[in-house]
Amino acid sequence: MGLTHQSTGVGIMKEMFQVKVESAEDIIVALAGNPNTGKSTVFNSLTGLKQHTGNWPGKTVANAQGKFTHKNKNFILVDLPGSYSLMSSSVEEEIARDFICFGRPNVTVVVTDATCLERNLNLVLQILEITSNVVVCVNLIDEAKRKGIQIELNKLSGILGVPVVGTNARDGEGLKELKNAVYAVAIGKVKTEPVKLCYDDIIEQAVKILEPAVGRVVDNKINSRWVALKLIDGEKTIIDSLKKHLGFNILEDDELKEKLTDAKNLLTQNGLGPDGFRDRIVSKVINFAEETCKNIINFNNKQHNALDRKIDRILTSRALGIPIMILLLGVVFWITIQGANYPSELLATGLFWIEERMTDLFVSIGLPDWLLGILVLGAYRTLAWVISVMLPPMAIFFPLFTLLEDLGYLPRVAFNLDNFFKKACAHGKQALTMCMGFGCNAAGVIACRIIDSPRERLIATITNNFVPCNGRFPTLIALATIFIAGNTGPFKSIVATLSVLGAILLGVIITLVVSRVLSQTILKGLPSSFTLELPPYRKPQIGRILIRSLLDRTLFVLTRAVMVAAPAGLIIWLMANLNIGGISILNHCARLLNPIGCLLGLDGYILIAFILGFPANEIVIPIIIMSYMATGAIMELDSLQALRDLLVANGWTWLTAVCTMLFSLNHFPCGTTMLTIRKETQSNKWTWISFIVPTVTGIIVCFTVAQTVRLLGLV
Repeated sequence: MGLTHQSTGVGIMKEMFQVKVESAEDIIVALAGNPNTGKSTVFNSLTGLKQHTGNWPGKTVANAQGKFTHKNKNFILVDLPGSYSLMSSSVEEEIARDFICFGRPNVTVVVTDATCLERNLNLVLQILEITSNVVVCVNLIDEAKRKGIQIELNKLSGILGVPVVGTNARDGEGLKELKNAVYAVAIGKVKTEPVKLCYDDIIEQAVKILEPAVGRVVDNKINSRWVALKLIDGEKTIIDSLKKHLGFNILEDDELKEKLTDAKNLLTQNGLGPDGFRDRIVSKVINFAEETCKNIINFNNKQHNALDRKIDRILTSRALGIPIMILLLGVVFWITIQGANYPSELLATGLFWIEERMTDLFVSIGLPDWLLGILVLGAYRTLAWVISVMLPPMAIFFPLFTLLEDLGYLPRVAFNLDNFFKKACAHGKQALTMCMGFGCNAAGVIACRIIDSPRERLIATITNNFVPCNGRFPTLIALATIFIAGNTGPFKSIVATLSVLGAILLGVIITLVVSRVLSQTILKGLPSSFTLELPPYRKPQIGRILIRSLLDRTLFVLTRAVMVAAPAGLIIWLMANLNIGGISILNHCARLLNPIGCLLGLDGYILIAFILGFPANEIVIPIIIMSYMATGAIMELDSLQALRDLLVANGWTWLTAVCTMLFSLNHFPCGTTMLTIRKETQSNKWTWISFIVPTVTGIIVCFTVAQTVRLLGLV
């Protein structure tokens, strides 16, 4: 069977879905499936490193594409957003539906979870109503075997009328067979005859009235029976999608419009309204999936989920769920704090050795001092501090975070916090985006894509900065160690960790409060419901965790930080070295800001450090040191005791340290995060609001604390 440009829909792929197709002979494969089925693992295992990511046209939902070669054919694999159905209750479901309907992929692979196949079959059956070129991938067969679940794959294939392949994508098991099945369906070697769901007689009569008119109008460009069902259902998004992809409004056809009215009248006359119609459609799909699984699945172990349930009774209990979550968070931060010190020092030593060599080179070739200052003492030194301070904590935190994700614990975090976010009129998934913010607020903002509601996604975006990223940890840790845990002897690291953990919990509380305020003011609305699936606990794959956390997260965030840190270093050096009336611009600005700083329990130099630290929070403390010592270049002292002596000599008290920690926790996002917010929201308005809300919150909190302490005479 020859594959032509027209038959594969390559033009549509390029123009509307921006799929990178190199040749008209390429075979397009859509990869669909429920969340937590291992779909991404299948995608990564098939494509390896031959993949790229972006966004779907006009959407902020991630678009991953890759390619592989099999039997001398090139396959373009498009990873669709994880969806529980195609009824378009979310942006992800709409994208998946439209790609399968209008992108006309050669084959659609539906990935299912062998441990909960019944629920996954709902999506399979919906896709089979749209296209016959389907291969069902029953993934995680190793998990099913471990739990004593046996699935008769051949029998399932016979019932569904399409190829069914069992895989364990993590270990590569069954992937060759999956490729063979995809190839066979794509070239027409295997004739698929997908099962046709027959609904109630009255529904079938209504479809029979409308389907011929639909078939004539859409001209076989899409399954006319499926479109007829959707038109009767009155699903608005499918009307909009049909208009967008077909180029005209099918409801403008008089005959079709008349037949649609006749079909709806028939249903109404038989007591079947819109809600009842959809209920019967959904019930049929669910009942068919249930009956199918009864015939093909054997449980050798009736208590296969007993261990998971026992663990969940502890980790998600009302009494222990939150304390265990806080304890785990504390352990992660303690490991990050303790583990980052030595590599950070080692990295700084290496980078500053390079700085010395650069200085020697510049001097030897006779470059002027001002150029040396700008390029080396300004841009490079700031860059060196950002990398040495930021990279080690990220390289520790992100793998630990990814480990919890791989184990299946993060959905439990969302479950534990869901009620709190619901009371704040926010989305339960905001708990997950907040957790990502601990590593980097820019990554947390990107993670907000998982929230379907645009209103709740904006709330999560605006409030993500209230949890400290790893760039703010150095400031929090240093001040907590010096002023809070300074006299606690051998328990110093534990007290410092508890202090930082307390600041984080305060950030979570402020997140909930501000989310509530936003939902009652500029972002009014009711919290939306969502399906929160607790996946089975799984053995983590250390290799994949390291690759995913270091490449996809750590280097991604570090690259963005580096892009803004170097220009910031140049500006800092110029402000510290350019004088007006014998006083540097930096000192002029600090004196101007000092009255405001004093009201907030700070001083002018601290405020100017936060402002100049906009590109990267890591450089706030070095700027403060540079300002107090009037060195003209960014620097750091060689011990915490030396830092304490310097700060105390410049008027710092425990109140100054506490207010600095509070302002570090509640102030404008860094440059990297602001760029990310602008990219994700595509709006200057919401970017500025994301800047203003945390800053105003920080001013109010610091002013209240400072004035209260002074009024009570505690300092």
